[in-house]
Amino acid sequence: MPKAENFYSEMGKRIVMKRKQLGLSQEELAARADVSPQMLSTAERGSKSILSENLMKISKALNVTADYLLTGRMVEADANALTERILSASPEAQNKIERIVDILTE
Repeated sequence: MPKAENFYSEMGKRIVMKRKQLGLSQEELAARADVSPQMLSTAERGSKSILSENLMKISKALNVTADYLLTGRMVEADANALTERILSASPEAQNKIERIVDILTE
């Protein structure tokens, strides 16, 4: 079993990655998640555990499941959310996404 410090660090990296993908600052994500910027900073650094309530708030603000933040694995709810985003994209964007998937799965 991985050490707790590594677990928290990996979870923090996933929070940072998703936040940056959404183009949000720490302050913006903290506001969306209704948590303090200090708590979010602690979570992103992975320096200690966070309350499950705060994990749920952050995951909701990032449009991912808590499972994804905890494990890095996409679950059905994450896949469904991604599918919805792809379906709402323009036809041109959908074609680009399809080409990217083709390249990545070759």
